Amino acid sequence: MGRPHIEPFCDRDVHFKNMTLPGMGKGFRYKMLSLDNETGACSMTVQLDGGYKRPPGFSWSEYELMVQEGEIQFGNKTYRRGHYFYVPAGYSMSSLKSKDGALLLMMFNTGGPSHVSSRSHHQQCNPALYHDVSSFDDIPWAGGGVTSPTVASGCMVKLLNYNPNSMALTFLYCMTPDFWQDNISYHDCAEESYHLWGTSWMMQFGEIPTGGYFWRPAYINHGAFASNLGCIALGRTDSKLFNHFHYNPWTTPKENQLRSAARLQRRDPILYNWMVSTSHNHPHGPEDFERTMPLMGKRKIKTPDDFSNSDNPGHSFDREMKYEEHAPEHIHDDDSHGHSHGHHHDHDHSDGHDHGHTHD
Repeated sequence: MGRPHIEPFCDRDVHFKNMTLPGMGKGFRYKMLSLDNETGACSMTVQLDGGYKRPPGFSWSEYELMVQEGEIQFGNKTYRRGHYFYVPAGYSMSSLKSKDGALLLMMFNTGGPSHVSSRSHHQQCNPALYHDVSSFDDIPWAGGGVTSPTVASGCMVKLLNYNPNSMALTFLYCMTPDFWQDNISYHDCAEESYHLWGTSWMMQFGEIPTGGYFWRPAYINHGAFASNLGCIALGRTDSKLFNHFHYNPWTTPKENQLRSAARLQRRDPILYNWMVSTSHNHPHGPEDFERTMPLMGKRKIKTPDDFSNSDNPGHSFDREMKYEEHAPEHIHDDDSHGHSHGHHHDHDHSDGHDHGHTHD
């Protein structure tokens, strides 16, 4: 099942709950942002009370941690606002303390929250994967071209973690004051975001303030985007991030998925046919809605149905397009913009995000 679509949501609208899982210690309070009911993987806002202590140990799940406010100490080292940690499963961290308390963002990726007291790593841990960095101070902002096609200028990123196997990403991103992008996008991956500071606006979901959060499954339309005074947020994906851009806010996730498959069919037809069929081929592939949707202006495009009686049914669809007038300038080919919505999240975060993890 995975995590459900959660958008919009602001953690400032709910109260902290006491974490009572073994090993987590007293003074560990949390707000559940999203949860996979099958694996226990989750994202949480965490408040460590002043004087919090936890002995050295490891988690059965890999996790990521960002200090939002205050200070924490692992062993004799102190970490402050903006410090990011990637901790592989089984990696033993030094004792954790917070003298005056701290606000954290914690994301457990492969299982539920856990802590096993230990001064050594689990024998199957890969310690080389561990890394931490002061993301606010030690990484420069870069242009938004982490992916291609990329976002509008004024959205910048800092890459924090990259998984070479799944191509999953964790990154900081910021929107500069008066940033705006007028298209709609969707992705072939799940996307997660938490606003560390500032407010942005999205056409489908309205304003996302400090503490604003979403977990968005693949193929959900989102955009256009804007930010009046700017914002800083932590973003994550669970696989490769590709921006499918378009200008039709009414497409459905199924239509977006078919469009993505159509692009794969055009790019790697042999691979596509091998994946989808062992007994027959699909010479025209799935429907790309942007190639068959009604368009403004006088433009005629032959669809796959037009070739049903052709002497050459496998002839390239691209080369058979006939133009009477130029199409609108915002219509592009593989870099055009596409999105869908029609999803409303009525989840009650006030009591529905505990999911049996803990009880006050």
